[in-house]
Amino acid sequence: MAEQAHGIAEPMHPTVEALIRHRSGEAFGGLRGSLEAAMPMLVFVIARSTTKDRTISLGAAAALTVVLGLVRLVQRQTLQFVLGSVIATGLAAFFALRSGDARDAFLPGILTSCAYLVGSVLSVALRWPIVGIMVGFADRAAVAAGDPFRWRRNAAAVKVCSRLTLVLVAVYAIRVGIMGPLYLADNVAGLTISKVVLGWPLWAGAVAIMGAMLLKGNTPIDPDDDLVQPVDVWSR
Repeated sequence: MAEQAHGIAEPMHPTVEALIRHRSGEAFGGLRGSLEAAMPMLVFVIARSTTKDRTISLGAAAALTVVLGLVRLVQRQTLQFVLGSVIATGLAAFFALRSGDARDAFLPGILTSCAYLVGSVLSVALRWPIVGIMVGFADRAAVAAGDPFRWRRNAAAVKVCSRLTLVLVAVYAIRVGIMGPLYLADNVAGLTISKVVLGWPLWAGAVAIMGAMLLKGNTPIDPDDDLVQPVDVWSR
């Protein structure tokens, strides 16, 4: 579809699944984003468990975070996932240093997964699926126009995004179901290994499943549908 005056055109996609697949590629961080979000916290836990020194532990995590951030800046890429790691590492350090128990570094992540699990289930029940919201904010034209939720006006898009969100529900359920008992058993080694295995490998598997679902789906999309119409940024 050609670009119109003062508007931003959406590339043509023959199906709802193809359109969501295109946008979801921008919404998810992939392997690199997952590693950037998890590695500083893991470095802190490992250093804390081996050295028992808070300065070394925090210094190692901070140094890795700075390196990851500098690489992103040099490549002129987003710092989103690096900044996310700062928050995650800060929370982990707060809980672990306050209690003196290394396992407590994993407690924020477990509680966060619990919250995401509940939130994802509710989002599907309320027909505001989390994946749809993520994909909506990846629609740069709609965001620029102040209309990031236009995908909700397409019933098929809501259904597809709801099915994809159920994959996330499974991810969070697996994380809580495995790491919760390990935390209660005070198994720091198991928690460390699980944090890695249930991090980007599990996330990559979930993304692969969602990708297969999108490739298999074939819901036609009307070229005149509001979801793929050019957005007039200036008129909003």
